[in-house]
Amino acid sequence: MSHYPPPRSYPEFPDYPKQPGNPLHYWQETAPPAPPQQPPSDPHRDVRALSAAYRRLRRVATLTALGYFVLFLILSAYAPDLMTSKITGGLNIALLLGLIQLPVSLIAVAAYEQSARRRVDPLAEAVRLKAAPTTQGARR
Repeated sequence: MSHYPPPRSYPEFPDYPKQPGNPLHYWQETAPPAPPQQPPSDPHRDVRALSAAYRRLRRVATLTALGYFVLFLILSAYAPDLMTSKITGGLNIALLLGLIQLPVSLIAVAAYEQSARRRVDPLAEAVRLKAAPTTQGARR
């Protein structure tokens, strides 16, 4: 008499084709879950981001240039004593603030250009490159 237990019966494993890319192994009953896929990209997402960047750029530049001018007008209307106080010779604060308006406007334009080059132009280039195959096909 043998001290070993009786042999167990093992189920037959199906023969899966030995193909490269077959995701099943002999011990798996079903294929492993597919890796998560990226959601389909919204073709208008880049255009909306570009529009938002332009909008923010315009607001900042406009508020910079006009904000200084509005400050000048408010000081002229509500603080005439301050505006007429002399700095030196014939130069008073109102004239000095009026002369500073030009450099403030130039600084606003320079800041607009720098911000456009840094933030908006790369977005515009990305939209242009994504739209290039579509527009080239339409031209032919």
